[in-house]
Amino acid sequence: MEGEMKGMTEKEISVRVTRLAKKRTADAMVGDDSHLQSPANKRTPLIEISHFSIPSTKDLGMELPKLKCRTKGKNMKNVREIEVKFDDSQICDGYVADIYDYLHNMEKEAKRRPLQDYIEKIQKDVTANMRGVLVDWLVEVAGEYKLQSDTLYLSVSYIDRFLSINPINKQRLQLLGVSSMLIASKFEEINPPTIDDFCYITDNTYRKEDLVKMEADILKSLKFEVSSPTILTFLRRLARISEEDCKYQNLEFELLGCYLAELSLLDYYCLKFLPSMIASSVVFLSRFIFHPDKHPWNAKLEKYSGYKAADLKECVVLIQDLQLAKRGGSFVAIREKYNKHKFKQVGLIKCPLEIPSLFFEEMRVTDN
Repeated sequence: MEGEMKGMTEKEISVRVTRLAKKRTADAMVGDDSHLQSPANKRTPLIEISHFSIPSTKDLGMELPKLKCRTKGKNMKNVREIEVKFDDSQICDGYVADIYDYLHNMEKEAKRRPLQDYIEKIQKDVTANMRGVLVDWLVEVAGEYKLQSDTLYLSVSYIDRFLSINPINKQRLQLLGVSSMLIASKFEEINPPTIDDFCYITDNTYRKEDLVKMEADILKSLKFEVSSPTILTFLRRLARISEEDCKYQNLEFELLGCYLAELSLLDYYCLKFLPSMIASSVVFLSRFIFHPDKHPWNAKLEKYSGYKAADLKECVVLIQDLQLAKRGGSFVAIREKYNKHKFKQVGLIKCPLEIPSLFFEEMRVTDN
């Protein structure tokens, strides 16, 4: 080493020593911790799929400190109310309304919205049924790699936005699907599947070079706008608001909402509705399924969703048809997924065949 440093300036010697020190430190870490391996040598298991609720601090085994108060009566009641409010990790009083105003405006932006009729106007070799088959298959892929629900929703969004601009042949539709999920996985997942994983899931129909090229084409078409509010963005909030009246079993209600929301991904004609409207319609229909004798909408939901019951009628009926298999009955992946015990078999819950028309009439909602 001394021979190598002859003729070097003092600055060059300092840089060389620093680099060697860093290398020795890194080597020591690997030597002391045998579990530190290259991702190429050991693939880390992906995180488990979860429904759309964020766990509270109690669910995480954490207890927030109690607020101390020496007074009784009214003041103690206020303290308890503050404790309850701070126990909900999703409440951001003071700016939550601004956040959702922003999200509502974002979902309406033309650059984030697919064409409602791109199959008729843009595509010549792709049909609505082919799109449904692709989405149904991607649900299986997401389950195989235990991807987050948000990853699935973003993947479908990228597919529709890409197809709204670029005509492709049906042989490349599956390539578009896995490449979209690759991008969404990189954006949402902690440990996303690799390109090799996505090649494998297509039975090596496509090469790594094909996926990389399609990934670049998708990002260019999206103008790198990969973050967009989805149905889940609004469903999280509306489901929590809906559960505040304590009429529903929370987990089953949430899972039923997830089931209906995923069914809406299958239908090309749902593209005409904003994500927030689909989320609101899912909550409306879920409440009706649990209590068909009660009005499924109320003033609080109308306020926070921005939709009256009458606004939701067309979307609710379409989703109801999907649940009754009047539409998309040949697509089975989502139905089989939610028929499992881990999802409380909500896919087997029957929906009444008709929703009373009075539930869609104006000014019939209450705070209950």
